[in-house]
Amino acid sequence: MKIGIIGSGALGLYYGAMLQRSGQDINFLLRRDYQAIRQQGLQIYSVNGDFHLPQVAGYQTAQEIGSVDLVIVGLKTISNHHLIDLVSPLLGAETAILTLQNGLGNEELLAEAFGPERVLGGIAFLCSNRGEPGTVHHLGEGKIRLGEFSGGLSQRIHDLAAMFQAAGVPCTAVSDLRRARWEKLVWNIPFNGLCALLENDVTDLLNHPPSKKLARDLMLEVIAGANVQQLEEPIDGAEFSQQIIHFTENMDHYQPSMMIDRAAGRPLELGAIYAIPLQRAKAAGVSMPQVEMLHALLDFGEGQETVNRFPIPGK
Repeated sequence: MKIGIIGSGALGLYYGAMLQRSGQDINFLLRRDYQAIRQQGLQIYSVNGDFHLPQVAGYQTAQEIGSVDLVIVGLKTISNHHLIDLVSPLLGAETAILTLQNGLGNEELLAEAFGPERVLGGIAFLCSNRGEPGTVHHLGEGKIRLGEFSGGLSQRIHDLAAMFQAAGVPCTAVSDLRRARWEKLVWNIPFNGLCALLENDVTDLLNHPPSKKLARDLMLEVIAGANVQQLEEPIDGAEFSQQIIHFTENMDHYQPSMMIDRAAGRPLELGAIYAIPLQRAKAAGVSMPQVEMLHALLDFGEGQETVNRFPIPGK
């Protein structure tokens, strides 16, 4: 299968490398890593075993890639204003689009532009960071849950799940993509946000009892917001929040992406992870006051010129 990767950061490079190693025809749209990968290939340092791809098809424009069978989107949602222009040159008559982005609203954006029948969503549980150009550090996890934007379990979604599994990526098909998206938010909203604000990793957060309680309270708010979204089955707040706590306790000093972005002075994915979920919960009659406060605190200073997170004097 010919696959185009849009958004070749830690997530896109890792999953693309796994798929290429299994024999898929992978084509990366590259920015920062372009020269390094052309000269040295792609290096993956993984808890499951390191590997190196000496030859990688990397391009600087989507037009150079041309039409593909599958587009995989790993782009940060803060760049979604470029998404339609990046995806368009990759589309043929039967091209499917799989977005592995965080938060809500990504499938809707693609469906409006290209038709809902093309669009699939994936929820990635991946601990990975970029290293030097051309390198990715896979620290743990990696499983994906795939669903059709239009709902239900199609043959296509089963085939894609099998493709990832053959590449060594744990992957399951789900019939309710909306529920899977909100379940990921139960982790993303508290841990990305609190770690970014407190400048401490998930282990430090959970080792501080008041912060651990706050994280769980935030989870319960998100679950309440989820359960008014016409899910196939409601999420059990007490049970699922405890599962998330236990899952995170095994992430040894993991730094979420938002913590890394805040420290580097990069903009945060606040729209997809906070603003849209808050809007959808409110529209269904559920308020999430603690999530709203966390969003407001994260939003403070966003859009101002920063260096390593702090405002430049005199600006």
